[in-house]
Amino acid sequence: MIELAILGSLKERPMHGYQLSRELAAQVGGLWRVSYGSLYPTLRRLQASGAIDADGAEGTGGRRKTVYRITPQGEELFLELLQEAPQEGQAEDARFRMRLAFFRYLPPETRIRLLERRRAGLETRLDEVKARLHDPAATDDYQRAILDHGRAATDADIAWLTDLIAQERSKHGITAPHGERRRAQATLRRKEHTA
Repeated sequence: MIELAILGSLKERPMHGYQLSRELAAQVGGLWRVSYGSLYPTLRRLQASGAIDADGAEGTGGRRKTVYRITPQGEELFLELLQEAPQEGQAEDARFRMRLAFFRYLPPETRIRLLERRRAGLETRLDEVKARLHDPAATDDYQRAILDHGRAATDADIAWLTDLIAQERSKHGITAPHGERRRAQATLRRKEHTA
């Protein structure tokens, strides 16, 4: 995740480490905070792999600061990381939010494909949660409360993704497949029912 965040931020402009740290915090809106202990080793790794270049620049007080910039190889790695296949588990939620912060660099069709892939994964998760809610063995009130909260949160995320997909299609004049229109209507009915 940190490689994607660094490369995405350096696409905007070259920066030194402190600027990059501040930019990363601003880019992801508090979803994740990077420590200097992970930032600088990652910058060295990216530099060693050729994904970024670094050079010294005059800083305040006559001190030299290392300024980092993305390379063409880094651009390729960035797009690769941005479109990588989802992984299992809760960590994927954070990875998706990080990728979403840089979706502006993808063509509309790719954004739609990735949003649909994320929604499909959440729909599978929702089916699993619903099945566990109906399991007679899950009798503990707190376990049921956690499952019910997970169901509601996942349902809300699916509705949010459906809205994003519809906006993306509308903005770029991309026609939704017939099944997609039915899915959007069903999501709208679910939202109205839970409101």
